[in-house]
Amino acid sequence: MSERKSSVIVGGSSGIGFAVAAALAARGEKVVVTSRDAGRAKAAALKIGGDAIGLAFDLAEPQSIAAKLADVGPVDHLAIPAIERDRNSVKTYDIVGAARLVTIKLVGYVEVIHTLLPRLTANASVVLFGGQARERPYPGSTTVTAINGAVTTMVRNLAYELPSIRFNAIHPGVVADTPAWSGNAAVIERTIAQTPGGRLVTTADCVAATLFLLDNQSMNGANLVIDSGWGLV
Repeated sequence: MSERKSSVIVGGSSGIGFAVAAALAARGEKVVVTSRDAGRAKAAALKIGGDAIGLAFDLAEPQSIAAKLADVGPVDHLAIPAIERDRNSVKTYDIVGAARLVTIKLVGYVEVIHTLLPRLTANASVVLFGGQARERPYPGSTTVTAINGAVTTMVRNLAYELPSIRFNAIHPGVVADTPAWSGNAAVIERTIAQTPGGRLVTTADCVAATLFLLDNQSMNGANLVIDSGWGLV
């Protein structure tokens, strides 16, 4: 019988992150989910069930991450879907919001990896989350477009610098059934019209893609676009 695997999902208390955590737990992995809020982290772990653990820390406060992850043991799978929505334009630039989001994704993501590096197992794999705003900017995506573009190059650098671990990234388009988009009928309708086949990405699609990247031993340094062909138009 193979040894049970362990996973950490940073930003796993809701949305795609929670769905990924639940899927990993359902196939028998021991799961740690994190959130900025201790109550949400605990609630997510209870909902997942079994021996799932909820931890709280803020990626925008990277100096606190090491202490919060101190009790986490060996890690086979690490996924970091954590994100904050930041609608920020050059004309009405919010420096505080921009700096927070940049810190979350470009410093916080790497600090999580740095902290867990001694505990990543021999066949460990890591999936980071970017997004297709890197290719398809929209009004207010000034910071989001920039950082998702940076995730593209970050994952390649990580794969090069740490060749014993597999690093990949997933870049979803508009995910129709997430809270960020499901309430915006106009955007959904417009995006469907611009997408070959007329079907948008779902949370289940993102989960399947994440598990593929975590599991497939030939995937390394890749940026997987999952947008139902939206980027082709």
